[in-house]
Amino acid sequence: QVQLVESGGGLVQAGGSLRLSCVASGSIFSIDFMGWYRQAPGKQRELVATINSGNITYYADSVKGRFTISRDNAKRTVYLQMNSLKQEDTAVYYCKVIVYAMDYWGKGTLVTVSS
Repeated sequence: QVQLVESGGGLVQAGGSLRLSCVASGSIFSIDFMGWYRQAPGKQRELVATINSGNITYYADSVKGRFTISRDNAKRTVYLQMNSLKQEDTAVYYCKVIVYAMDYWGKGTLVTVSS
């Protein structure tokens, strides 16, 4: 079993920055895939950014150039550095990992961007 705990969310003004962290624990030898998703009020959950075991990254068009995903394998942690935040970035941000071909999700951390 794998547990994920996200942190770093909060209230920030437009143009500001936040750094999200997600720590994985449990019976893990290696993590194949780590990613961040978000769900805004009244909308479906959407992919934000992903990083695989080879450190290849992918970003949604809406966050390219503003967000950076990274991982620290020794700490079993994935980060999301979010810069130049916009009001439309307001959402609950969820961490997802794939371990032994199984998906695991965190409970989410709320990011609110004010004008």
